[in-house]
Amino acid sequence: QVQLVESGGGLVQPGGSLRLSCAASGNIFWFYAMSWIRQAPWKQREWVAAITRGGRTNYVDSVKRRFTISSDNAKNTVYLQMNSLKPEDTAVYYCAARSVTTSSYDYWGQGTQVTVSS
Repeated sequence: QVQLVESGGGLVQPGGSLRLSCAASGNIFWFYAMSWIRQAPWKQREWVAAITRGGRTNYVDSVKRRFTISSDNAKNTVYLQMNSLKPEDTAVYYCAARSVTTSSYDYWGQGTQVTVSS
C-alpha cells in the first residue's frame, strides 16, 4: 500500500514563500503522475499543479509564475515551491498520485494546511 505524507505547511504573510514536500512510501513515479490539489474552506477542491515522470509540468493559471512543482525521483518526493503567496492561496494542500493508465487518483496524502495572512 502506497502512502503519501505531506509536510511544510504553515502560516505565512502575504508575499511570503513556503515549500511543501510529499514523500511517497515507494517508487510510484513510474506509474503515476503526481499532483498537488488544494481545498479552501467552503470551496470545491482545486487542482493546482502536476508533474510527470519525465518532468513535464502543468499549472492552474492562478499559480503560474508563482508556484513550481518538482520531483526527486531518487527520494520518491515531490515538492511545491510557493512564492508570492496571496491570502486566496489559503487552503489544505493535498498530494495525489494519478495513474498513467487509468487517470484515476489512486492515492492521497493527509493534507497540509497553508494559511496566508497578515
